[in-house]
Amino acid sequence: MNNKSIGVFDSGLGGLTAVKQIMQELPNESIIYFGDTGRVPYGTRSRDTILKYTRGDIRFLQTFDVKVIVIACGTASSAALPMIKDEFNVPIVGVIDAAVYAAVRATRNKKIGVIGTQGTIKSGEYEKQINDYDNEMQVFSRACPLFVPLVENGHFNTPVTKLLVEEYLQEIRSEGVDTLILGCTHYPLLEKAIGEYMGEDVTLINSGAEVAKYLKKKLDSDMAHSDKTEGNRYRYYVSDDISSFEELGGIFLEREINGQVTKIDIEKY
Repeated sequence: MNNKSIGVFDSGLGGLTAVKQIMQELPNESIIYFGDTGRVPYGTRSRDTILKYTRGDIRFLQTFDVKVIVIACGTASSAALPMIKDEFNVPIVGVIDAAVYAAVRATRNKKIGVIGTQGTIKSGEYEKQINDYDNEMQVFSRACPLFVPLVENGHFNTPVTKLLVEEYLQEIRSEGVDTLILGCTHYPLLEKAIGEYMGEDVTLINSGAEVAKYLKKKLDSDMAHSDKTEGNRYRYYVSDDISSFEELGGIFLEREINGQVTKIDIEKY
């Protein structure tokens, strides 16, 4: 057993979709979440800036002596994790490996779509990993930069959401993909609108859900589960306004988080 906490971070609120899945898969685990709400979004930043932010986020979570860190951010997982994974003495798990693993097993026609932030798509990490499994796979990628602010402002399935879904996904749908990776943990909040547009024959891969399954397997194999059953096991930290995080975060998690959020100065790390 290992009763240390799991650390999770994202550029803002989106990583809470992964936290929700981790809570379901691993109900006895304690979780420390950091949302870098003062510097969101990461997807439009340069690689150097993303590396800087990612290192700082990891250093902050390490102050809690966590047993594993989950990068619940597609941009940081793709643009930073491959370069910094050996810099720290704590296991670090990103969302890409798990999502790719699920997608290559779900596709029937070897046509996979990937949507994410500009940083995620520009990195080419999804295409690289998919082709490492099978170089006959066809990958069709599209950056969807306005999806994150839509989600952060509560537009999950509104008329403007549906217009942007069509704008961004028209080309991918026309290519005949049968599997679509939601390559940003914000995007599961748009799953209904995306699913309706893509059609019922297209499998949507929720990267947050897949990383939760991967994490469960990892803790199983390492015999590192927690046996805690009582107490407040969830703590949340942000780098900007607490009230807006509490309001929208409760929607993301489908549970109240009032009074559990602390603002920190991430620049110190």
